[in-house]
Amino acid sequence: MIFTEGDLNGAYVIDLEKHADDRGFFARVFCQEEFAEHDLPRDMVQMNLSYSPEKGTLRGLHYQVPPHEEAKYIRCTRGAVYDVSVDVRPDSPTFGEWMGVELTQDNYRMVYVPEGCAHGYLTLTADSEVNYQVSSFYTPGVERGIRYDDPAIGVEWPGEIRVISEKDRSWPAFERSRGVSV
Repeated sequence: MIFTEGDLNGAYVIDLEKHADDRGFFARVFCQEEFAEHDLPRDMVQMNLSYSPEKGTLRGLHYQVPPHEEAKYIRCTRGAVYDVSVDVRPDSPTFGEWMGVELTQDNYRMVYVPEGCAHGYLTLTADSEVNYQVSSFYTPGVERGIRYDDPAIGVEWPGEIRVISEKDRSWPAFERSRGVSV
């Protein structure tokens, strides 16, 4: 795997190192030793799958508060998405900043989102599927979010948002001074 540091403190973009022949290719998508070399979590406790039938579906921006923060490995296994992470850790040098990465079924790219970062994505094609592993169990009552269009963050979504849940549309604004939604 090829690990490239992301724009947020502790985030990574992970590309596969493909070994190809006439059958196609083989590549590792997870290796405890390689992840340990980059000081990334190796004990994921839950794997989630999200399917969106419509292009322009937005999910996010979500995170869980301490002590239930989630680190995530995200990969698009069908279609294409624009994956966004926002640093909501007040002590981080990239606090309040965001990064976006296009993940597609063809580029096989993966993103590592550290604990303390909000996460979401916009589908760029119909019938998009996202697989992600998380380091902490989903815990009702500790989920928080940031409005997808909050000008304090300024995420530049690369397409029209056509489908969004009422919950995601209603997240509060981000308060930079405390790193929380208000």
